[in-house]
Amino acid sequence: MAKGRIIIDVDRCKGCGLCIQHCPVHILELDLTTTNIKGYTPLIVNDPDKCIACSFCAMMCPDSVITVERFIKE
Repeated sequence: MAKGRIIIDVDRCKGCGLCIQHCPVHILELDLTTTNIKGYTPLIVNDPDKCIACSFCAMMCPDSVITVERFIKE
């Protein structure tokens, strides 16, 4: 089964939430405890082990702040 690792450029994230809406495993959320250098509430991954590397989050991000690394877990 494919697994992935989500890398977020937190300082560029606008907190629009499009990625959150399209994650099939519901592991993304906004970090309501912090703001980035631009003053936005950034994205965090709440359960990285559940990532299936679908890359929907990266495809939906209008600012290309998300990178998904895919690997095969044996």
